[in-house]
Amino acid sequence: MKTYQKTADAIAKLSPEQYHVTQENGTERPGSGEYLGNKEPGIYVDIVTGEPLFASTEKYESGCGWPSFTKPIEPAHVTELRDATLGMVRTEVRSAHGDSHLGHVFPDGPKDRGGLRYCINSAALRFVHRDDMQAEGYGDYINQVEDI
Repeated sequence: MKTYQKTADAIAKLSPEQYHVTQENGTERPGSGEYLGNKEPGIYVDIVTGEPLFASTEKYESGCGWPSFTKPIEPAHVTELRDATLGMVRTEVRSAHGDSHLGHVFPDGPKDRGGLRYCINSAALRFVHRDDMQAEGYGDYINQVEDI
């Protein structure tokens, strides 16, 4: 089984925005994220550790300005924490192994798909196209991604 861990080398490779989002609990501007309009088949992994987080089959257009997903590809790779910042109570989403800030989860997602909306910063993610999943060590998740 593959192990995922945060390393100083991985942190050093982050862009300023990726660092701000993942390490300083930041948020990218709505509508600005690289993966907001991505409709390609594949998976989204933590930019720091590479741990698999979300599949393209669970991505949907929520209109919130950030990529939205109905559920994690591997629930054990996502932690949820109470977030009482900015004068409101929300549920923060972090990667389990890298402790990267990813975004927040809200109970206003599609009811027929579980009712959750994982609102995730593109800057916290790296997209692995279905064609590259096997070569990059994510072959176990190909069955969770739609056919090309």
